[in-house]
Amino acid sequence: MIWIVWTISIISILVALWIMRGVLAMPSGNKQMQEIAEAIRVGANAFMKRQYTTIGILSLVLAVIIYVVYYLIGQQALGFNTSLAFLFGAICSAAAGILSMWIAVRANVRVTAGAQKSLNDSLKPALRAGLVSGLFIVSLSLLGIATLYTIFQAMGVDPKEIPFLIVGYGFGASFVALFAQLGGGIYTKAADVGADLVGKIEKNIPEDDPRNPAVIADLVGDNVGDCAGRGADIFESTAAENIGAMIIGVALYPVFGTNGLLFPLIVMAIGMLASMIGVFVVKVRETGSIMGALIKGYAVTSILATGAFYYITMKMLGSIWLFYAGLVGIVTSILIVLITIYYTESAYRPVKKIVKACETGHATNIIHGFAMALECTAAPVLVLSGALLLSYYFGMRTGIDHGGIYGTAVATIGMLSTAAYILAMDNFGPITDNAGGIAEFSHAPAAVRKRTDKLDTAGNTTKALTKGYAIGSAALAAFLLFSAYQDEIVKIVGESGRVVNLTNINVFVGAFIGAMLVFLFSSMAIRSVGDAAHEVVNEVRRQFKSIRGLMEGTSKPDYAKCVDICTKAALREMMLPGLLVVVTTVLVGLLLGAEAIAGFLMVGTIAGILMALVLNTGGGAWDNAKKHIESEGGKGSPSHQAAVTGDTVGDPFKDTAGPSLHVLIKLLGTLALVLAPLFI
Repeated sequence: MIWIVWTISIISILVALWIMRGVLAMPSGNKQMQEIAEAIRVGANAFMKRQYTTIGILSLVLAVIIYVVYYLIGQQALGFNTSLAFLFGAICSAAAGILSMWIAVRANVRVTAGAQKSLNDSLKPALRAGLVSGLFIVSLSLLGIATLYTIFQAMGVDPKEIPFLIVGYGFGASFVALFAQLGGGIYTKAADVGADLVGKIEKNIPEDDPRNPAVIADLVGDNVGDCAGRGADIFESTAAENIGAMIIGVALYPVFGTNGLLFPLIVMAIGMLASMIGVFVVKVRETGSIMGALIKGYAVTSILATGAFYYITMKMLGSIWLFYAGLVGIVTSILIVLITIYYTESAYRPVKKIVKACETGHATNIIHGFAMALECTAAPVLVLSGALLLSYYFGMRTGIDHGGIYGTAVATIGMLSTAAYILAMDNFGPITDNAGGIAEFSHAPAAVRKRTDKLDTAGNTTKALTKGYAIGSAALAAFLLFSAYQDEIVKIVGESGRVVNLTNINVFVGAFIGAMLVFLFSSMAIRSVGDAAHEVVNEVRRQFKSIRGLMEGTSKPDYAKCVDICTKAALREMMLPGLLVVVTTVLVGLLLGAEAIAGFLMVGTIAGILMALVLNTGGGAWDNAKKHIESEGGKGSPSHQAAVTGDTVGDPFKDTAGPSLHVLIKLLGTLALVLAPLFI
């Protein structure tokens, strides 16, 4: 079965290369467009090189620490294998982020060029470039796990032991993803906030106006934050959740054998084929709805994935109840996407209420926006709770020991079966955002800008729904990783390790610290953006004051200075929040024990999911409220200025702290799994 995973993953990479070749063959616009795209590409490459050099050093140090820890407890061989898997996961995660950015910074100008012809000609390169990222990322995740599985299988390792040996791969992926998302998020939002506060509010000039010194940094940030950061995020989601499902599958090895271990990998591999078809059916008329076209493609992907899921489940597991559990996961992903669209699209009540609140000023905009952000937690929690209960029930109906937990694992894999299409929609967002900036910079005709604005508005929604999808999958995976942690403890100390006493003072304190970690981490991430944006604002103000003719457009700003400020700030500010997560988890485990880590994981995960929903959806709603006012001709009005304030507040919410929490939730689980022997 492992060779099926290998084959489909390699085919998917070849298809991705073919699609990429087609995107790169599309027209790249006039010379001015190409010069702007080149500046974005150079800035993004420079930041990524410095960021991943820093992350690489941290990863090497941590790999050595993992080996030393296992050596001290007398498990040198396990320590060596885990450290090796950790480094492999870190390398693959970094590659996923870099590949996402590579295609995005080449597709953006082709979207702008396509907008000179029609809306569909500009949609095509954006979504197909996004699919290239999706296929590369999911394929790399599967190939990494398949490679380790094949190596350990060739070494004669018992198949039941292999999932525990490759846990380090998921930890490496999560570790790199956290720093990639944090660093990219700080960079992009420092530039965005700095550009908006001076450009839109103080100088009353358009977004992406070439007179604004922070605009190139802002356009670079879209790629390093939303493309590279989210690419690493989804990569680690697929890796961690597949490994968690494989560990749960070990408990059912007497029933399903290796089929129970490899089932998650097969499902995700087939899901990539469904995603390819879904993307290629997406077309939009000049007056049509972009979101309608994207949702149509998602519906096709989901239907095909469901049919494939039924066939694979019956073939490998032979249980209709487990198919029902997987169907719960697929339906859950659709519901989470629809809920996120409702809360972030300007056509619905939440954003309309925020737009209305802007009429009475900045404060009422913030009040209504934050209230809406808090409200948006209810529907997803009810959906996710229902999904866990239903999938557990369907798993129990199989009559197999541990069938309930395996049912939740199958639901998680069902939700991830459309990951490649979701990633295509996610990368669509920053690519179209860049395309709009290139159009503004190159003084493209109004018709071109109108098309790129429509794409950008849809891109805001797709970025928000991808974050909602990531949170939903993290919620299902959290229970999966929690159960996997319990299985790891049971493996070491016996069945007594499966019981967590909630009245144990250590467990309560561990849970308390887990919730606190989420709030402290979010605070540090948001404050980091504020500190970096402060530097950008001062620099932009300085240039407007000191460079003669800048406001009149007769002189050029120093874009490189703002790029440099954002780069240094992002690398400096990402360190402390990232290390906080690792150090806190280790200290709780060492001082309070393995049982306390269970409480730490459970409550930290719940708090993290709720906080991520507030930050992501609230930020997206503020952003689209501003864009709605702009689309209605309200630029420069008091309502628009109030909306800009809301958007600025929401920026670090939705693009720095919120997405980083997705990674934190799974990092806690994989870190606990790797260090479980130390906590006993």
